[in-house]
Amino acid sequence: MHGTVGPEAARTEEVSSVRHNTLRELDRFVRMQIAKSSGGMSSISYSVAWFDWASHLAIAPGAQIELGLETLTATMRAWERTLNGTSRAQDGNPPFSVPGFDPLNPVKFLERYVEELDHLVDKAAYVPKGVSAKNRQRVRFGAHQAVDAMRPDNFFPLNADAIEQTVKEGGMNVVRGWMNWLGDMHRLTQVDGAPKQTDGKFQVGKNLAATPGKIVYRNHLIELIQYEPQTDEVYAEPILFVPAWIMKYYILDLSPANSLVKYLVSKGHTVFMISWRNPTAEDADLGFDDYRTLGVLSALETVKSLCKDRNIHAVGYCLGGTLLAISAGALARDGDTSLASVTLLAAQTDFRDPGELSIFIDEDQLEWLDASMSSKGFLEAEQMAGAFLLLRARELFWRRFQRSYLLGQKDESFDLSVWNEDTTRMPYKMHSEYLRRLFLHNDFVQGQFDVDGRPVAVSDIRAPIFALGTEKDHVAPWRSVFKINLFADCDVTFALTNGGHNAGVVSPPEKQHRHHRIHTKNDYDHYIGPDAWLQTSEYRVGSWWPSWADWLAERSSKKQKPAKLQRADVDTNELKSSEKLPLAPGAYIRQT
Repeated sequence: MHGTVGPEAARTEEVSSVRHNTLRELDRFVRMQIAKSSGGMSSISYSVAWFDWASHLAIAPGAQIELGLETLTATMRAWERTLNGTSRAQDGNPPFSVPGFDPLNPVKFLERYVEELDHLVDKAAYVPKGVSAKNRQRVRFGAHQAVDAMRPDNFFPLNADAIEQTVKEGGMNVVRGWMNWLGDMHRLTQVDGAPKQTDGKFQVGKNLAATPGKIVYRNHLIELIQYEPQTDEVYAEPILFVPAWIMKYYILDLSPANSLVKYLVSKGHTVFMISWRNPTAEDADLGFDDYRTLGVLSALETVKSLCKDRNIHAVGYCLGGTLLAISAGALARDGDTSLASVTLLAAQTDFRDPGELSIFIDEDQLEWLDASMSSKGFLEAEQMAGAFLLLRARELFWRRFQRSYLLGQKDESFDLSVWNEDTTRMPYKMHSEYLRRLFLHNDFVQGQFDVDGRPVAVSDIRAPIFALGTEKDHVAPWRSVFKINLFADCDVTFALTNGGHNAGVVSPPEKQHRHHRIHTKNDYDHYIGPDAWLQTSEYRVGSWWPSWADWLAERSSKKQKPAKLQRADVDTNELKSSEKLPLAPGAYIRQT
């Protein structure tokens, strides 16, 4: 009779299970209601971080004295700089080197004092011992946000430029600032949830995402664009771009002067681009593997069918690069050799040190995000945009606040700012999976990321890799991106360019003040760390684009006559055979 369960026991177990699920749903419902008002952000993690820091500081009198002395020193340095008329950026300049400077102006002292506090925050977060690394990071981040908010320029009576402008214009800048604020509040509460900085100067399909091409394939998740050839001959191996699903693809095809796609086509490459669908509630159950199969694998199959089974140069940007690396590893593991090369642009494979984004990611925060997404089936675009805004609040929020509301100015839009505001949603399942499996548990580099029931690893990739990091990347820090050199067992060419996550990638050769470093590690070379790499890599003046184009050309066959653009003959193509090929940029990019 052992191992059998009687009717009464089974009924009790069933009741217990129902009660458990009901109570968990109650918890989720409460969390969902709170998450609606907090934008999906949990206050618990940050409260715990401050409690951890304050508790350790409370039992450390030495640390308290040290912080007190540092604060006194910061005050004295601020006063000294006020008298000398210098800021931290001008440290070492002779006294009174700033023309027209009034050392008795208290606002100048406040400016210097806030500068000193900004540097003091970095020390203060690390003074008490015993605080966890993530809690220190959160305390430091929160303190920097507070210091940024305290800057005198954020307050009208203390903003010299605003006062001068008011006198000069008779207060019209105040009127314009008020109208700007009213317009932003209207959009924030009634329209699409975010103040806009664009003025209609740039439009998708006209002077953005305007490189000529056609949609040659479509399924529920992607449209695949093939661009028109612009040279008499093209390299035999095509290029396939896999952009991140958290953004519109056309950061890679901005205005003609800033278009990486246009640059490659002009160099004789056949270029394909994935354009992701903007998901809705009906796409809530689309997961990471759907993006791999319906996205990367479907695109690869289509490109091969159109290019006579030629090997493909695959390129992934940001999280699209992570998705591509996983897909490339699985293909190589299973004996598929169709990739001629793999290029990863500002893309991480190891998420142990994912940068400042990690402050938003832990089990508690993901539970709140899940609760926030569960009612709609997707993550609102504004929630992700808000997280990126916080990472660069001084540049993206407070400076715009001063220009728009205090000075009454309207920002003139440019291509990258328009793209930055053209945000996308993310399906519930996909967003939850990649945050947990990659950012939280780092499954890929630990050999715990299963594809088709078997683990896949970076070392499975056999095609040569070109990896790009950017010096000022807040999203994918270059030292984290650099770890591809540690985990890959193939040739890796790593390049480091100046700029940030977006502006560093968008780097046409005509742009001034560009530079990059580059070095190739062959599969038999020993690993060297990022600091040693900086010393041994080749420094080059100018954009990284030509260096990459040369790298691609070296791994491509001789040029041939370009093929005519046509509908892909694959079973999963939703384009009708009788339908005229839609023109790029297609329909999915216009979904709002």
